[in-house]
Amino acid sequence: MRIGELAERTGVSVRLLRYYEEQDLIRPARDELGHRSYGDGSVDRVHKIRGLLDSGIPTRIIRDILPCLDQPGAIHMRVVAPEMLANLERERAKIQQRIESLTAHLSAIDDYLTKARPNLRRS
Repeated sequence: MRIGELAERTGVSVRLLRYYEEQDLIRPARDELGHRSYGDGSVDRVHKIRGLLDSGIPTRIIRDILPCLDQPGAIHMRVVAPEMLANLERERAKIQQRIESLTAHLSAIDDYLTKARPNLRRS
């Protein structure tokens, strides 16, 4: 598939897909005219990249762990450098802190809604 179709199927802009390519997160094949060509697995890969980015993991770490995620829906481990594990542990701790913060905010909003609903004015 071409880059426009990949963008459409993933909801990621063509510009962002080109950025992922610059960051060595995706590697399209090129035809004789130099046009990018993506396999069906690219859709899953882009979704994984989006999920990891949304989790706050930087592209430099995503680049290192993506080879472990080559098969859609599966994680395949390879030999891992100690620095990469340390980086992932730090990122995991950051994500856990964000989860705790978001959980506290969610709880506060739930409390507000519970208290506010009985006072809802009907027009």
